Amino acid sequence: MTPLIELAGVTKVLKGQQQPRTILSGVDLTVHSGESVAVVGRSGSGKSTLLSLVGLFDRPTGGQYLLHGRDITRLSERRAAALRSAEFGFVFQRFFLLKHLTAVQNVAMALVNGQGWLPRRKRKARAIAALDRVGIAHLAKHKPPRLSGGEQQRVAIARALVREPRLVLADEPTGALDTETGNLVIDVLHSATERGCGLILVTHDWDHARRMGRVLRLQDGTLADAGPEEVVRERAASVGGPDIGGLAAGAAGGMLGGMVVA
Repeated sequence: MTPLIELAGVTKVLKGQQQPRTILSGVDLTVHSGESVAVVGRSGSGKSTLLSLVGLFDRPTGGQYLLHGRDITRLSERRAAALRSAEFGFVFQRFFLLKHLTAVQNVAMALVNGQGWLPRRKRKARAIAALDRVGIAHLAKHKPPRLSGGEQQRVAIARALVREPRLVLADEPTGALDTETGNLVIDVLHSATERGCGLILVTHDWDHARRMGRVLRLQDGTLADAGPEEVVRERAASVGGPDIGGLAAGAAGGMLGGMVVA
């Protein structure tokens, strides 16, 4: 089966006034439809840069990027914008909601900027359906100031899903939320894969990462699989847990992830 996306030997080098700075070095990444992938790394490791490349907000310095088996490494800005709208949904740590619009109006905005045109009634119906998918259709008429942080993030997720994207890119979507609300947001994001949508979750939270189908670590510009033992070990370390070397070994057998709207 042809992968949804495939990066091969992708590099990103920033050329400043002094020495060039390598952000990504020979990154290989393949994501299939319905697959969830977590990318974990420290702040400044290049996670957001990687998502910017995948989401066609930026271009790689080297390497190849295939979408549905077609080379899109060197697209024009106009073509990149069209593909970005048609193929991708974006969720960020900040919600980017318009405070003067209701939840359903914020979601419907994503249907205005894309290709094609839908009557207002159909836009509203699709927006309400998207809100229902994330469990907050009953809040459709509420404006952002009346919504909690978790509810606002679910509106943002509905906005990302309303165009039925092939791939959702989530950049630290739980960073501004408490643990319980963050877990709920991860549940909502992961449910998108049940309808064949791919998901790339960028996070520093190993607890959220382990819930994805595959976990990758981005370090020193390179991307590599994080094995089950590493995931368990890092998760325990992040919550101040005890030495769980034996637990990790035991778990290894049982563990196999304008306004920016899309």
